[in-house]
Amino acid sequence: MVSGLAAPTRPVVPDAGLDQLTVGVEEEFLLVDPVTGAATPAVEAVFAEVPDELRGQVQHEFQTSQIEIGTPPGLELRALRHSLGLLRTGLADAAEAAGVRLVAAGTGPVDGPVPPVVDNPRFHRMIERFGLLVPSPGVNGMHVHVGVPDPEIAVQVLNHLRPMLPILHAATANSPFYAGRDTGYASWRSVLWERWPSVAPTPWLESHTHYEGLVDELIGTGVMLDEGMLYWYARLSSKYPTVEIRIGDVCPGLDDTILIAALVRALVDTALADIAAGRPAPRVPHHMLVAAHWRAAHDGLEGMAVDLAGGGLRPAWHLMRRLFTRLRPSLERHGDLPLVTALLSRLQAHGTGAARQRAAYAKRHEISDVLDDLVRRTRGTAGHG
Repeated sequence: MVSGLAAPTRPVVPDAGLDQLTVGVEEEFLLVDPVTGAATPAVEAVFAEVPDELRGQVQHEFQTSQIEIGTPPGLELRALRHSLGLLRTGLADAAEAAGVRLVAAGTGPVDGPVPPVVDNPRFHRMIERFGLLVPSPGVNGMHVHVGVPDPEIAVQVLNHLRPMLPILHAATANSPFYAGRDTGYASWRSVLWERWPSVAPTPWLESHTHYEGLVDELIGTGVMLDEGMLYWYARLSSKYPTVEIRIGDVCPGLDDTILIAALVRALVDTALADIAAGRPAPRVPHHMLVAAHWRAAHDGLEGMAVDLAGGGLRPAWHLMRRLFTRLRPSLERHGDLPLVTALLSRLQAHGTGAARQRAAYAKRHEISDVLDDLVRRTRGTAGHG
């Protein structure tokens, strides 16, 4: 057992399903003009078309060209998929009724005027403090919440997650195009996002008190207005009793989202088992985490990845398969192994969102083909993914 920490409380009957971890997802989307493909400030018009029964799970994001959905926490991936499917379809219908299109991409692939921020006092303060750090159509991520009520345990979970997140970062890459051309990165959103001063891999944390102290220090320096601007790749949610993982681009389709949510839950579950058994988290140097995340954003899963355990570079899929083997007991315990096995095979066969965008572009070298494919995938009408 880790010194000074109690083991995470779990019921003693694992096959009753009561000791499983809840998981919830937030997804951010781009609103684009159906003719030009450029991001458009249409969020209020889209909100006006959202069905009443979905409104409680739809929110504004930072820019008026963005909109966000969030699911309630739950135990079953099937229920999560059902909720996300209803939300994506409802939001896509609302966007079309408002005369725009809903796109699940890390950032807009087409050049155009930068949409203004949402008329929110906090957002205006952010612009006043930080200036034009995000002169872009909007950056759209995916956040996964896993229930860990004890903050001391949750902080230790963050330590265990640090070296595991770069490969998931690679798996979510879904923004290779920007301003009408290929950036050479699988996730250009990551490059844009990292301009904010509080975006970084999670540091090594000694305790929850240490965590809170770091947050206070960062607010004191002026690089954050408040705890909500703590943009570490994994953090404690400021709203819910969860560990929140926020590394990735929004995924193009439901298969991708469900796969990442399942893997994140298994990561947290594996970390909890390690903590209960007294197995320490690896103290990976910060500069190597930065390198691993940069490589993930550049290559996605289709290239090379930094091997934080063995050193050097390896094919990214080698590290993904190694992670899958590591997580297998947790996936089995949650009943997720068959689905994750199938979805992981599908991801390898069809490629990340970035690879699929590039494949769509390669047919005619038209960005409009990329957007058409993204719109179908966002709705779930483009086959798998």
